[in-house]
Amino acid sequence: MGLKRTFHLLGSPPTVYRLAGLLGPWVGIGAVILIAAGTYGGLVLAPPDYLQGDGFRIIYVHVPSAYIGLMAYVLMAVAAAVGFIWHMKIAHAVAVSAAPVGASFTFLALVTGAVWGKPMWGTYWQWADARLVSELVLLFLYLGVMLLRASFDDRDKGDRVSAVLAVVGVVNVPIIHYSVEWWSTLHQGPTIAQLDTPSITMDMLVPLLTMIAGFTLCFAWLILKRVQAEILDRESRARWVEQLVTGASA
Repeated sequence: MGLKRTFHLLGSPPTVYRLAGLLGPWVGIGAVILIAAGTYGGLVLAPPDYLQGDGFRIIYVHVPSAYIGLMAYVLMAVAAAVGFIWHMKIAHAVAVSAAPVGASFTFLALVTGAVWGKPMWGTYWQWADARLVSELVLLFLYLGVMLLRASFDDRDKGDRVSAVLAVVGVVNVPIIHYSVEWWSTLHQGPTIAQLDTPSITMDMLVPLLTMIAGFTLCFAWLILKRVQAEILDRESRARWVEQLVTGASA
């Protein structure tokens, strides 16, 4: 299959809807298995940290959530750019679907970070910490994109205008990633950036990587389901949707 043919199929709402329906169950099952295995490994098999004790175990939710928050924003920005440039409805549907999911994971990362920070740093929040503040900016960017899009009655115009903010805001992603290296912060440095010399032992690292993989599949499953819903909303008057509804109710 040529690149042009693939690009055309990925721009077809019926094709993407059916593909998402086929992939969804498998992705969801994989997410459940990996998250269950990572949770058991992190809470039961991994030993306590020599400094933080059992309190370190919150990383098995905090780190994957923060990772997904960043990945979701990049996906949203790329999809928004594709939709803006090539006027692809599917791309806008992906961008719209990624925003609330990414915002949710970012909020979870902020909450778990605050819970972790209180016993470790003595405070839930520190405005002087670049990582914390830039992560909060990420959440505001998500909310800004969603609110800006919702403020337009014309869906196409809302897609285009919010796409600009999404693309501009992507500059915050490398700031979040490198903030602990560029500035002196309370936040600890990279944990698994170098797999050959990670800052945690393998019995702690393997469950963390498993949780990251599980959260990634969970994110993919959520995106597939939200994209399907968004396609049905955008194509509600299309004949194939009418046939789909008629066939389902028959």
